[in-house]
Amino acid sequence: MPKRELEFTDFTKFEAIPFENVKGLSERIIARDPETNVATRILQFEPGTDTSPNGVQIHDFWEELYIIEGSIIDLVLNEEFTAGMVATRPPGMKHGPWKSPNGCKIFEVRYYSK
Repeated sequence: MPKRELEFTDFTKFEAIPFENVKGLSERIIARDPETNVATRILQFEPGTDTSPNGVQIHDFWEELYIIEGSIIDLVLNEEFTAGMVATRPPGMKHGPWKSPNGCKIFEVRYYSK
């Protein structure tokens, strides 16, 4: 089994791991496949977070997201995405960078499709 079994658990029990190159951005990894390194996680943007140091993102896996609370602004699209919104990003899709003036929590699932 690539990801471990997990029954309902308070997400705050998972360590908030800060990103080294983006102040105010952290992740709580719920499950990770050690072979592919794809993960299910909660992304947390503290108020004022700006992911511009990461630039535009492109990757070779699928990504599905749900904004739990708050909002992010896509700096390329100049569009704000708010709580309750969802996204599906196929491999190769460009996205970001973002700013989150008031903070944001996002549930994210990454996976490979055959």
